Formats: sequence, C-alpha cells, structure tokens
Amino acid sequence: MLLPPKVAQGVADGSLSLAFRRWRKQDVQPRQRFTTSAGVVQVDAVDVVDPDAITDADALQAGHPHADMVRKRLAGEEGWQTYRVTLSYAGPDPRIALRESADLTAEDVAAIDARLDRLDRAGSHGAWTLRTLALIREHPQRRAPDLAAMEGRETAPFKIDVRKLKALGLTISHPVGYELSPRGTAYLARTERR
Repeated sequence: MLLPPKVAQGVADGSLSLAFRRWRKQDVQPRQRFTTSAGVVQVDAVDVVDPDAITDADALQAGHPHADMVRKRLAGEEGWQTYRVTLSYAGPDPRIALRESADLTAEDVAAIDARLDRLDRAGSHGAWTLRTLALIREHPQRRAPDLAAMEGRETAPFKIDVRKLKALGLTISHPVGYELSPRGTAYLARTERR
C-alpha cells in the first residue's frame, strides 16, 4: 500500500491514523507491514465503509480537511468497495540500519552474492547488479534517466531495479539520483578484491 510522504510522516508522528481506498478486492490485511518514506507502517484494521459515512473527523485522521475531499480523491471504479484502513507506526526503516552496517563478514558477503545472483538470473537484461552498483558509485546523485540511458535501459524498470538494491541496504536514494551506502561501498570493494 503506497502512502504519500506527508501521510507516512503523519502516521510516524501520530497525527494521522487512517487511509481510505477503493479497491476491487481488499489489498491489505491486518498486521501487514510495509516500508514508507517515514519508516515502517502497520495495518491495524481494514473495514468496508460506505463512502457517505466518512466523517470530517475521519478525514482529518487521513490527512484531509473534510470528508468530501476524501470521497473526491477515492480512485478506482464507483462499484468497487471503499475501505477504511487503520494504520500505526511500527518503527524506523530497517534498511537505514542495514545500509550503515559496512563491517561485512564473509557470511554477509556470501549472502549478498547469493541475493544479487538471484536478481541477475531473474532479470531480462543479463547480469545487471554489479554493473549498476559500479555505475552509481561512478555517478553519485546523477538523475535516474541519465543512469538508465548509460545502460541503454528505460528509466522506470531501471528505478525498480535500484529499489531492489536499496532493499538489500546497498544504495541510498536522494531527491535526485542515488549513491552507494556504506554497506554497498564495502561490498563493492570486497568483490573487486576477489
């Protein structure tokens, strides 16, 4: 479930606790967690609601000034059900601690090797992971479209691949571009010494 950064921050600081979505079928389950720009958010409850029953107080808890704004912003088809999703903050983004852990053991390196190997095999454009890490190291905070063009790739799939590297704690995203994390730098240095 995607949350805009403002809403994610509101859940993290406790000022917001609801989201409203219109889905063909329920998209999230209670106790499900997902990583947002403000940390990990947990789904506490999911209830089907009549959109006309959404109150102004509900809207405020979802980051909107009034209920009509919530109803106006519901996406999807009119016939789909509307869900009231109760959210809570579950902690900081674990990737932040992971990306800072640069003291890699042989087991850490082997585990990263295995994950990158799986990503390379699953991709449709050959072994891309080490190439992408090296590219990011050589061009820190360079625009994603520029990096993708250097690899002869489309921007959207390239960005999805970089997010996979970020999930492993190897890269850091910036408002513009990426850079290697301390963990990514240490890993790349270890692979180049082999």
